[in-house]
Amino acid sequence: MVDPFEILGIAPTFEVDLAAVEKRYRDLSRVLHPDKFVGAPPAERRSALGKAVEVNEAWRLLRDPIKRAEALFRRSGVEVREGAEPKAAPEFLMEMMEQREALSEARAKGDKNAAARLGDAIREREQGVMRRLARGFDSPASAEALLPLLGELRYYRRFLDEVSAIEDHEDQT
Repeated sequence: MVDPFEILGIAPTFEVDLAAVEKRYRDLSRVLHPDKFVGAPPAERRSALGKAVEVNEAWRLLRDPIKRAEALFRRSGVEVREGAEPKAAPEFLMEMMEQREALSEARAKGDKNAAARLGDAIREREQGVMRRLARGFDSPASAEALLPLLGELRYYRRFLDEVSAIEDHEDQT
């Protein structure tokens, strides 16, 4: 599995400066661009292309907070995949169900403002979870203790994807 931190040569932390990481990605992409290897031997061209693919994949992983957290878990020896996190607390699941019902009602009524307000509230909670993940990954505690936060982050992301879909649909009509 690709270690995006190693490939881009940045510190393995959850909180990253995405602008600086993007600059690093662009710099590496320029150096590894296939046009620079046109006259090189085939093995060197293949190697550069393979590295360019790894750099692209590393950037894709690091700019997504869920994928970034998964990479940090893997570095800590904790293998993760969606749905394999510990079960969320029943209170959290009930609250998310209520939020989804409210979002569904907003969608049915075509109430873009209500959907936006719901999205803002979840976005704020998502930011809180990301701050907690950042602190957790920076401390020497067990990474496994952070797994429930990854599950919460997945719920928030799906919810925000639905909000975006409502906003996109409203913009198109």
